[in-house]
Amino acid sequence: MIKSQKKFTLCRAKYLIPLAAPDRSLRIEDGFVLAEGESIKEVGKFTEEIGKRILEQCGSELKVIGSKGVDIPMLEGILMPAFVKAHGHDHEQPIIGVAKDQPLTEWLDHAVNPFTGFINGNREELCKDLGMSPQLATYRMARVCDIHYGITSCMVHHCNHNKYHFREIALANEAAGTTMIVAIGGQDRNYVEDLLDKPEEALGRLDEAISLPDLKRTSFCPGPDQLFSNSRKVLVPLKEWARKHQTLFHIHSSEEPKTTEWFKKEIEPGKTPVEYAQEIGILDECSVLAHQVNCGPNDLQILAETGTRIVHNPLANTILGSGMPPVIEMLEGGIPVAISTDGSGSADNQNIIAAARLAAQYQKAKHQNARLLKSQQLLEMITSVPAGILRMNQGELASGKQADWIVLGLGRPNMIPTRLDNLMENIIWAADGSEIDLVVARGKVLKRKGKVMPFSDGSTAEEICAAVQTLSEKFAKHMETAPEISGTGAHK
Repeated sequence: MIKSQKKFTLCRAKYLIPLAAPDRSLRIEDGFVLAEGESIKEVGKFTEEIGKRILEQCGSELKVIGSKGVDIPMLEGILMPAFVKAHGHDHEQPIIGVAKDQPLTEWLDHAVNPFTGFINGNREELCKDLGMSPQLATYRMARVCDIHYGITSCMVHHCNHNKYHFREIALANEAAGTTMIVAIGGQDRNYVEDLLDKPEEALGRLDEAISLPDLKRTSFCPGPDQLFSNSRKVLVPLKEWARKHQTLFHIHSSEEPKTTEWFKKEIEPGKTPVEYAQEIGILDECSVLAHQVNCGPNDLQILAETGTRIVHNPLANTILGSGMPPVIEMLEGGIPVAISTDGSGSADNQNIIAAARLAAQYQKAKHQNARLLKSQQLLEMITSVPAGILRMNQGELASGKQADWIVLGLGRPNMIPTRLDNLMENIIWAADGSEIDLVVARGKVLKRKGKVMPFSDGSTAEEICAAVQTLSEKFAKHMETAPEISGTGAHK
Protein backbone atom coordinates (compact mmCIF):
# COMPACT_ATOMS: atom_id res chain seq x y z
CA MET A 1 0.00 0.00 0.00
CA ILE A 2 1.44 3.40 -1.00
CA LYS A 3 1.64 5.87 1.88
CA SER A 4 0.06 9.25 1.30
CA GLN A 5 2.43 12.17 0.86
CA LYS A 6 2.64 14.47 3.88
CA LYS A 7 1.99 18.16 3.34
CA PHE A 8 5.40 19.38 4.57
CA THR A 9 8.92 18.03 3.96
CA LEU A 10 11.94 19.19 5.97
CA CYS A 11 15.59 18.52 5.17
CA ARG A 12 18.54 19.63 7.29
CA ALA A 13 22.19 19.18 6.32
CA LYS A 14 25.65 20.08 7.52
CA TYR A 15 26.10 22.56 4.67
CA LEU A 16 23.64 24.47 2.48
CA ILE A 17 24.24 26.16 -0.88
CA PRO A 18 21.01 27.87 -1.96
CA LEU A 19 22.53 29.27 -5.20
CA ALA A 20 19.69 31.79 -5.01
CA ALA A 21 19.46 35.45 -5.97
CA PRO A 22 20.48 38.01 -4.92
CA ASP A 23 23.60 36.37 -3.41
CA ARG A 24 24.32 33.12 -5.22
CA SER A 25 27.69 32.86 -3.45
CA LEU A 26 26.07 32.29 -0.05
CA ARG A 27 27.29 29.26 1.91
CA ILE A 28 25.56 28.23 5.13
CA GLU A 29 26.73 25.87 7.86
CA ASP A 30 23.86 23.77 9.29
CA GLY A 31 21.15 24.73 6.82
CA PHE A 32 17.64 23.55 6.05
CA VAL A 33 14.90 23.66 3.45
CA LEU A 34 11.20 23.26 4.19
CA ALA A 35 8.72 22.39 1.45
CA GLU A 36 4.97 22.77 1.53
CA GLY A 37 3.58 20.44 -1.08
CA GLU A 38 5.56 20.91 -4.28
CA SER A 39 6.97 24.35 -3.39
CA ILE A 40 9.69 25.60 -1.08
CA LYS A 41 8.29 27.42 1.93
CA GLU A 42 11.46 28.36 3.82
CA VAL A 43 15.26 28.10 3.47
CA GLY A 44 18.08 29.19 5.72
CA LYS A 45 20.34 28.50 8.67
CA PHE A 46 18.90 26.00 11.12
CA THR A 47 18.54 26.79 14.82
CA GLU A 48 16.82 24.91 17.62
CA GLU A 49 14.22 27.68 17.80
CA ILE A 50 13.43 27.33 14.09
CA GLY A 51 13.20 23.57 14.42
CA LYS A 52 10.81 23.84 17.36
CA ARG A 53 8.63 26.30 15.46
CA ILE A 54 8.45 24.09 12.38
CA LEU A 55 7.54 21.03 14.45
CA GLU A 56 4.77 22.95 16.21
CA GLN A 57 3.38 24.54 13.04
CA CYS A 58 3.48 21.46 10.82
CA GLY A 59 2.66 18.79 13.41
CA SER A 60 1.75 15.36 12.07
CA GLU A 61 1.80 16.66 8.48
CA LEU A 62 5.61 17.04 8.60
CA LYS A 63 8.03 14.52 7.09
CA VAL A 64 11.58 15.04 8.38
CA ILE A 65 14.12 13.38 6.09
CA GLY A 66 16.36 11.02 8.06
CA SER A 67 14.23 11.11 11.20
CA LYS A 68 12.80 8.05 12.92
CA GLY A 69 10.93 10.05 15.51
CA VAL A 70 10.28 13.70 16.29
CA ASP A 71 13.89 14.84 16.06
CA ILE A 72 15.40 16.84 13.17
CA PRO A 73 18.70 15.10 12.35
CA MET A 74 21.43 16.85 10.39
CA LEU A 75 22.47 14.92 7.30
CA GLU A 76 26.22 14.70 6.77
CA GLY A 77 26.19 16.32 3.38
CA ILE A 78 25.78 19.36 1.13
CA LEU A 79 22.20 20.48 0.51
CA MET A 80 21.76 22.30 -2.81
CA PRO A 81 19.34 22.70 -5.75
CA ALA A 82 18.78 19.64 -7.91
CA PHE A 83 20.37 19.76 -11.36
CA VAL A 84 18.49 20.90 -14.46
CA LYS A 85 19.43 19.31 -17.80
CA ALA A 86 18.65 21.49 -20.81
CA HIS A 87 19.45 18.94 -23.52
CA GLY A 88 19.41 15.15 -23.60
CA HIS A 89 17.99 12.07 -25.31
CA ASP A 90 16.10 9.46 -23.31
CA HIS A 91 16.47 6.74 -25.95
CA GLU A 92 20.24 6.26 -25.81
CA GLN A 93 21.00 4.35 -22.60
CA PRO A 94 20.95 0.89 -24.28
CA ILE A 95 23.53 1.98 -26.90
CA ILE A 96 26.31 2.96 -24.52
CA GLY A 97 29.57 1.78 -26.11
CA VAL A 98 28.04 1.23 -29.56
CA ALA A 99 29.88 2.70 -32.56
CA LYS A 100 32.42 4.56 -30.45
CA ASP A 101 35.35 6.43 -31.97
CA GLN A 102 33.23 7.70 -34.85
CA PRO A 103 32.13 11.24 -35.78
CA LEU A 104 28.57 12.43 -35.28
CA THR A 105 26.76 11.47 -38.51
CA GLU A 106 28.47 8.07 -38.76
CA TRP A 107 27.60 7.42 -35.11
CA LEU A 108 23.97 8.36 -35.76
CA ASP A 109 23.77 5.87 -38.62
CA HIS A 110 25.69 3.13 -36.80
CA ALA A 111 24.13 3.45 -33.33
CA VAL A 112 21.07 5.71 -32.87
CA ASN A 113 19.22 5.06 -36.12
CA PRO A 114 19.77 1.25 -36.07
CA PHE A 115 18.71 1.01 -32.43
CA THR A 116 15.57 3.12 -32.68
CA GLY A 117 14.69 1.32 -35.90
CA PHE A 118 15.29 -2.06 -34.23
CA ILE A 119 12.96 -1.40 -31.32
CA ASN A 120 10.36 0.05 -33.68
CA GLY A 121 10.51 -2.84 -36.13
CA ASN A 122 10.57 -5.55 -33.47
CA ARG A 123 8.24 -3.88 -31.01
CA GLU A 124 5.69 -6.70 -30.71
CA GLU A 125 8.29 -9.42 -30.03
CA LEU A 126 10.23 -7.21 -27.61
CA CYS A 127 7.05 -6.34 -25.71
CA LYS A 128 6.57 -10.04 -25.00
CA ASP A 129 10.19 -10.50 -23.90
CA LEU A 130 10.34 -7.40 -21.70
CA GLY A 131 6.80 -7.28 -20.37
CA MET A 132 6.51 -3.73 -21.67
CA SER A 133 7.30 -1.84 -24.86
CA PRO A 134 11.02 -1.45 -25.58
CA GLN A 135 10.51 2.30 -25.79
CA LEU A 136 9.00 2.47 -22.31
CA ALA A 137 11.82 0.30 -20.95
CA THR A 138 14.39 2.65 -22.45
CA TYR A 139 12.68 5.85 -21.26
CA ARG A 140 12.27 4.48 -17.73
CA MET A 141 15.98 3.70 -17.66
CA ALA A 142 16.80 7.27 -18.62
CA ARG A 143 14.71 8.50 -15.70
CA VAL A 144 16.62 6.22 -13.32
CA CYS A 145 19.92 7.58 -14.63
CA ASP A 146 18.86 11.22 -14.28
CA ILE A 147 17.67 10.68 -10.72
CA HIS A 148 20.87 8.79 -9.87
CA TYR A 149 22.92 11.83 -10.88
CA GLY A 150 20.66 14.38 -9.18
CA ILE A 151 18.83 15.63 -12.29
CA THR A 152 15.14 16.23 -11.56
CA SER A 153 14.17 18.40 -14.55
CA CYS A 154 15.14 18.32 -18.19
CA MET A 155 14.38 19.03 -21.81
CA VAL A 156 14.54 15.84 -23.87
CA HIS A 157 15.17 15.99 -27.60
CA HIS A 158 12.88 13.18 -28.73
CA CYS A 159 13.98 12.50 -32.29
CA ASN A 160 14.58 9.68 -34.78
CA HIS A 161 12.01 6.85 -34.50
CA ASN A 162 11.25 8.00 -30.96
CA LYS A 163 9.22 10.93 -32.26
CA TYR A 164 6.33 8.50 -32.67
CA HIS A 165 6.41 7.49 -28.99
CA PHE A 166 5.79 10.70 -27.06
CA ARG A 167 3.03 9.02 -25.02
CA GLU A 168 5.46 6.52 -23.57
CA ILE A 169 8.11 9.05 -22.64
CA ALA A 170 5.42 11.08 -20.87
CA LEU A 171 4.28 7.93 -19.08
CA ALA A 172 7.84 7.20 -17.90
CA ASN A 173 8.37 10.77 -16.74
CA GLU A 174 5.10 10.97 -14.84
CA ALA A 175 5.85 7.68 -13.06
CA ALA A 176 9.39 8.77 -12.18
CA GLY A 177 8.26 12.05 -10.62
CA THR A 178 10.63 14.22 -12.65
CA THR A 179 9.78 17.35 -14.68
CA MET A 180 10.24 17.22 -18.45
CA ILE A 181 9.82 19.20 -21.64
CA VAL A 182 9.70 16.84 -24.61
CA ALA A 183 11.01 18.50 -27.77
CA ILE A 184 9.39 16.31 -30.41
CA GLY A 185 11.73 15.82 -33.34
CA GLY A 186 11.35 15.55 -37.06
CA GLN A 187 13.20 15.90 -40.36
CA ASP A 188 12.29 16.30 -44.02
CA ARG A 189 15.65 16.13 -45.82
CA ASN A 190 19.17 14.67 -45.64
CA TYR A 191 18.22 11.85 -43.30
CA VAL A 192 17.33 8.17 -43.29
CA GLU A 193 14.48 7.97 -45.81
CA ASP A 194 11.89 6.21 -43.65
CA LEU A 195 12.09 9.01 -41.08
CA LEU A 196 11.33 11.92 -43.38
CA ASP A 197 8.26 14.03 -42.54
CA LYS A 198 5.80 16.27 -44.25
CA PRO A 199 5.05 19.54 -42.41
CA GLU A 200 1.51 18.44 -41.58
CA GLU A 201 2.85 15.23 -40.00
CA ALA A 202 5.27 17.10 -37.76
CA LEU A 203 2.58 19.56 -36.70
CA GLY A 204 0.07 16.77 -36.18
CA ARG A 205 2.34 15.03 -33.65
CA LEU A 206 2.59 18.21 -31.61
CA ASP A 207 -1.17 18.77 -31.66
CA GLU A 208 -1.69 15.19 -30.55
CA ALA A 209 0.92 15.47 -27.81
CA ILE A 210 -0.51 18.57 -26.17
CA SER A 211 -3.94 16.95 -26.09
CA LEU A 212 -2.74 14.03 -23.95
CA PRO A 213 -4.73 13.97 -20.68
CA ASP A 214 -3.59 13.85 -17.05
CA LEU A 215 -0.01 15.07 -17.49
CA LYS A 216 1.23 17.02 -14.48
CA ARG A 217 4.98 16.98 -15.05
CA THR A 218 5.34 16.72 -18.84
CA SER A 219 4.98 19.37 -21.54
CA PHE A 220 5.88 19.51 -25.23
CA CYS A 221 7.50 21.81 -27.78
CA PRO A 222 8.78 21.58 -31.37
CA GLY A 223 12.18 19.86 -31.57
CA PRO A 224 13.17 19.50 -35.24
CA ASP A 225 16.25 17.33 -35.21
CA GLN A 226 18.95 19.28 -37.06
CA LEU A 227 19.19 22.43 -39.15
CA PHE A 228 20.72 20.37 -41.94
CA SER A 229 17.85 17.86 -41.82
CA ASN A 230 14.97 20.36 -41.89
CA SER A 231 13.98 22.71 -44.69
CA ARG A 232 12.08 25.98 -44.47
CA LYS A 233 8.89 24.07 -45.30
CA VAL A 234 9.02 22.40 -41.89
CA LEU A 235 10.95 24.83 -39.70
CA VAL A 236 8.86 27.93 -40.35
CA PRO A 237 5.48 26.35 -39.47
CA LEU A 238 7.01 24.62 -36.44
CA LYS A 239 8.29 27.95 -35.14
CA GLU A 240 4.89 29.49 -35.82
CA TRP A 241 3.34 26.65 -33.78
CA ALA A 242 5.76 27.38 -30.91
CA ARG A 243 4.89 31.08 -30.93
CA LYS A 244 1.17 30.35 -31.05
CA HIS A 245 1.38 27.93 -28.13
CA GLN A 246 4.05 29.98 -26.27
CA THR A 247 6.52 27.12 -26.07
CA LEU A 248 10.24 26.78 -26.58
CA PHE A 249 11.77 25.70 -29.90
CA HIS A 250 14.71 23.30 -29.70
CA ILE A 251 17.13 22.12 -32.40
CA HIS A 252 20.69 20.84 -32.92
CA SER A 253 23.00 23.32 -34.61
CA SER A 254 26.55 23.29 -35.99
CA GLU A 255 27.53 20.27 -33.96
CA GLU A 256 30.12 18.54 -36.14
CA PRO A 257 32.73 20.30 -38.33
CA LYS A 258 32.47 18.16 -41.47
CA THR A 259 28.68 18.43 -41.45
CA THR A 260 28.77 22.17 -40.84
CA GLU A 261 31.13 22.71 -43.79
CA TRP A 262 28.99 20.44 -45.97
CA PHE A 263 25.94 22.49 -44.97
CA LYS A 264 27.57 25.74 -46.09
CA LYS A 265 28.73 24.27 -49.40
CA GLU A 266 25.84 22.07 -50.51
CA ILE A 267 22.70 22.53 -48.40
CA GLU A 268 22.39 26.31 -47.95
CA PRO A 269 25.31 27.63 -50.02
CA GLY A 270 27.21 30.44 -48.37
CA LYS A 271 25.28 30.29 -45.10
CA THR A 272 26.13 28.85 -41.72
CA PRO A 273 23.33 26.99 -39.92
CA VAL A 274 22.82 30.05 -37.70
CA GLU A 275 22.64 32.41 -40.68
CA TYR A 276 20.12 30.07 -42.28
CA ALA A 277 18.05 29.99 -39.07
CA GLN A 278 18.10 33.80 -38.85
CA GLU A 279 17.12 34.18 -42.50
CA ILE A 280 13.97 32.09 -42.08
CA GLY A 281 13.06 33.81 -38.79
CA ILE A 282 13.24 31.01 -36.25
CA LEU A 283 15.70 32.56 -33.77
CA ASP A 284 14.54 34.46 -30.69
CA GLU A 285 14.70 34.29 -26.90
CA CYS A 286 12.53 31.14 -26.94
CA SER A 287 14.89 29.29 -29.31
CA VAL A 288 17.33 26.84 -27.73
CA LEU A 289 20.23 25.52 -29.81
CA ALA A 290 22.05 22.40 -28.70
CA HIS A 291 25.84 22.36 -29.24
CA GLN A 292 26.63 25.29 -31.61
CA VAL A 293 30.21 24.06 -31.67
CA ASN A 294 31.41 25.25 -35.06
CA CYS A 295 30.61 28.95 -35.33
CA GLY A 296 30.98 31.19 -38.36
CA PRO A 297 32.26 34.79 -38.14
CA ASN A 298 28.76 36.28 -37.79
CA ASP A 299 27.13 33.60 -35.67
CA LEU A 300 27.81 34.97 -32.20
CA GLN A 301 26.53 38.41 -33.11
CA ILE A 302 23.32 36.89 -34.52
CA LEU A 303 22.81 34.73 -31.44
CA ALA A 304 23.30 37.70 -29.12
CA GLU A 305 21.03 40.02 -31.09
CA THR A 306 18.21 37.46 -31.33
CA GLY A 307 18.46 36.38 -27.68
CA THR A 308 18.95 32.73 -28.66
CA ARG A 309 19.96 30.31 -25.89
CA ILE A 310 22.78 27.74 -26.14
CA VAL A 311 23.18 24.33 -24.45
CA HIS A 312 26.79 23.16 -24.29
CA ASN A 313 27.38 19.39 -24.14
CA PRO A 314 31.11 18.89 -23.55
CA LEU A 315 31.07 15.13 -22.94
CA ALA A 316 29.47 14.31 -26.29
CA ASN A 317 31.33 17.07 -28.15
CA THR A 318 34.70 15.63 -27.17
CA ILE A 319 33.84 11.93 -27.46
CA LEU A 320 32.45 12.40 -30.98
CA GLY A 321 35.39 14.62 -31.97
CA SER A 322 33.05 17.49 -32.78
CA GLY A 323 35.13 20.15 -31.08
CA MET A 324 34.13 22.62 -28.39
CA PRO A 325 32.11 25.82 -28.77
CA PRO A 326 33.51 29.29 -27.97
CA VAL A 327 31.85 29.32 -24.55
CA ILE A 328 33.83 32.22 -23.13
CA GLU A 329 33.14 34.40 -26.15
CA MET A 330 29.45 33.49 -25.95
CA LEU A 331 29.24 34.45 -22.28
CA GLU A 332 31.15 37.69 -22.87
CA GLY A 333 28.69 38.50 -25.67
CA GLY A 334 25.72 38.07 -23.33
CA ILE A 335 24.54 34.77 -24.81
CA PRO A 336 22.95 32.52 -22.15
CA VAL A 337 24.82 29.19 -21.98
CA ALA A 338 23.81 26.12 -19.96
CA ILE A 339 25.94 23.01 -19.52
CA SER A 340 24.32 19.63 -20.16
CA THR A 341 25.11 15.98 -20.84
CA ASP A 342 23.46 15.11 -24.18
CA GLY A 343 22.32 11.49 -24.46
CA SER A 344 24.02 8.56 -22.77
CA GLY A 345 24.93 6.97 -26.09
CA SER A 346 27.30 9.80 -26.98
CA ALA A 347 28.24 11.01 -23.48
CA ASP A 348 28.12 7.52 -21.93
CA ASN A 349 26.52 8.74 -18.71
CA GLN A 350 24.37 11.51 -17.27
CA ASN A 351 26.99 12.75 -14.80
CA ILE A 352 26.30 16.46 -15.13
CA ILE A 353 29.00 17.32 -12.58
CA ALA A 354 31.55 15.67 -14.89
CA ALA A 355 30.15 17.69 -17.79
CA ALA A 356 30.60 20.96 -15.88
CA ARG A 357 34.14 20.01 -14.88
CA LEU A 358 35.13 19.13 -18.45
CA ALA A 359 33.65 22.39 -19.76
CA ALA A 360 35.87 24.33 -17.38
CA GLN A 361 38.99 22.27 -17.96
CA TYR A 362 38.83 22.76 -21.70
CA GLN A 363 38.26 26.52 -21.58
CA LYS A 364 40.91 27.10 -18.90
CA ALA A 365 43.46 25.18 -20.96
CA LYS A 366 42.49 26.67 -24.32
CA HIS A 367 42.67 30.25 -23.07
CA GLN A 368 45.55 29.51 -20.67
CA ASN A 369 43.56 31.29 -17.99
CA ALA A 370 42.82 29.47 -14.73
CA ARG A 371 40.40 32.21 -13.63
CA LEU A 372 37.75 31.28 -16.20
CA LEU A 373 34.57 29.38 -15.27
CA LYS A 374 34.92 29.22 -11.51
CA SER A 375 33.03 26.66 -9.45
CA GLN A 376 30.09 28.86 -8.52
CA GLN A 377 29.48 29.85 -12.15
CA LEU A 378 29.65 26.21 -13.23
CA LEU A 379 27.11 25.20 -10.60
CA GLU A 380 24.80 27.95 -11.81
CA MET A 381 25.21 26.65 -15.37
CA ILE A 382 23.71 23.30 -14.30
CA THR A 383 21.00 24.72 -12.00
CA SER A 384 19.64 28.28 -12.26
CA VAL A 385 20.86 29.04 -15.80
CA PRO A 386 19.19 26.03 -17.49
CA ALA A 387 16.11 26.58 -15.33
CA GLY A 388 15.92 30.10 -16.74
CA ILE A 389 16.42 28.87 -20.30
CA LEU A 390 13.68 26.25 -19.88
CA ARG A 391 11.42 28.73 -18.06
CA MET A 392 11.17 26.44 -15.05
CA ASN A 393 10.59 27.76 -11.53
CA GLN A 394 13.56 26.00 -9.95
CA GLY A 395 17.34 25.74 -10.01
CA GLU A 396 17.72 27.59 -6.71
CA LEU A 397 16.57 27.09 -3.13
CA ALA A 398 14.29 30.00 -2.29
CA SER A 399 10.75 30.52 -1.07
CA GLY A 400 8.22 29.93 -3.84
CA LYS A 401 10.52 27.84 -6.03
CA GLN A 402 9.74 24.25 -6.95
CA ALA A 403 10.88 21.92 -4.16
CA ASP A 404 13.71 20.14 -6.01
CA TRP A 405 16.94 19.55 -4.11
CA ILE A 406 19.76 17.07 -3.58
CA VAL A 407 22.18 16.18 -0.80
CA LEU A 408 25.73 15.10 -1.64
CA GLY A 409 27.14 12.84 1.04
CA LEU A 410 30.50 13.74 2.58
CA GLY A 411 31.58 10.28 3.69
CA ARG A 412 33.53 9.37 0.55
CA PRO A 413 37.35 9.72 0.68
CA ASN A 414 37.33 12.07 -2.31
CA MET A 415 35.12 14.53 -0.39
CA ILE A 416 37.44 14.80 2.60
CA PRO A 417 38.26 17.42 3.68
CA THR A 418 35.16 19.49 3.00
CA ARG A 419 34.70 22.80 4.80
CA LEU A 420 32.42 25.78 4.42
CA ASP A 421 35.01 27.60 2.31
CA ASN A 422 35.53 24.80 -0.26
CA LEU A 423 32.01 23.43 -0.75
CA MET A 424 31.43 24.58 -4.31
CA GLU A 425 34.98 23.79 -5.35
CA ASN A 426 34.76 20.22 -4.04
CA ILE A 427 31.49 19.56 -5.87
CA ILE A 428 33.09 20.52 -9.18
CA TRP A 429 36.64 19.26 -8.71
CA ALA A 430 36.48 16.39 -6.18
CA ALA A 431 33.02 14.82 -6.57
CA ASP A 432 32.54 12.01 -9.08
CA GLY A 433 28.72 12.13 -9.16
CA SER A 434 28.13 9.04 -7.04
CA GLU A 435 27.99 11.05 -3.80
CA ILE A 436 24.36 12.07 -4.36
CA ASP A 437 22.58 10.33 -1.48
CA LEU A 438 19.26 12.17 -1.57
CA VAL A 439 17.14 13.49 -4.43
CA VAL A 440 13.86 15.32 -3.86
CA ALA A 441 11.56 16.52 -6.66
CA ARG A 442 8.41 18.55 -6.00
CA GLY A 443 8.75 17.65 -2.34
CA LYS A 444 8.84 13.90 -3.00
CA VAL A 445 11.89 11.75 -2.24
CA LEU A 446 13.12 10.05 -5.43
CA LYS A 447 16.45 8.78 -4.10
CA ARG A 448 17.42 8.00 -0.51
CA LYS A 449 20.66 6.65 0.93
CA GLY A 450 22.02 6.34 -2.59
CA LYS A 451 19.14 4.21 -3.89
CA VAL A 452 16.57 5.29 -6.49
CA MET A 453 13.10 4.74 -5.07
CA PRO A 454 10.35 2.79 -6.87
CA PHE A 455 8.33 4.76 -9.41
CA SER A 456 4.69 5.55 -8.80
CA ASP A 457 3.70 2.79 -11.24
CA GLY A 458 5.43 0.24 -8.98
CA SER A 459 8.48 -0.38 -11.18
CA THR A 460 11.80 -0.58 -9.36
CA ALA A 461 15.23 0.55 -10.49
CA GLU A 462 16.44 -3.05 -10.42
CA GLU A 463 13.64 -4.20 -12.73
CA ILE A 464 14.18 -1.28 -15.07
CA CYS A 465 17.93 -1.90 -15.32
CA ALA A 466 17.38 -5.63 -15.96
CA ALA A 467 14.98 -4.89 -18.84
CA VAL A 468 17.47 -2.55 -20.51
CA GLN A 469 20.30 -5.06 -20.07
CA THR A 470 18.17 -7.62 -21.92
CA LEU A 471 17.24 -5.11 -24.59
CA SER A 472 20.86 -4.12 -25.22
CA GLU A 473 21.90 -7.76 -25.62
CA LYS A 474 19.14 -8.39 -28.14
CA PHE A 475 20.18 -5.30 -30.10
CA ALA A 476 23.83 -6.42 -30.14
CA LYS A 477 22.72 -9.78 -31.57
CA HIS A 478 20.59 -8.00 -34.17
CA MET A 479 23.53 -5.88 -35.30
CA GLU A 480 25.59 -8.95 -36.18
CA THR A 481 23.53 -9.39 -39.35
CA ALA A 482 21.84 -6.01 -39.81
CA PRO A 483 22.62 -4.10 -43.04
CA GLU A 484 24.62 -0.90 -42.64
CA ILE A 485 22.66 2.34 -42.61
CA SER A 486 23.86 5.54 -44.27
CA GLY A 487 22.22 8.74 -45.40
CA THR A 488 22.32 11.04 -42.39
CA GLY A 489 23.86 14.43 -43.09
CA ALA A 490 27.32 14.23 -44.58
CA HIS A 491 27.49 10.45 -44.00
CA LYS A 492 26.72 9.22 -47.52
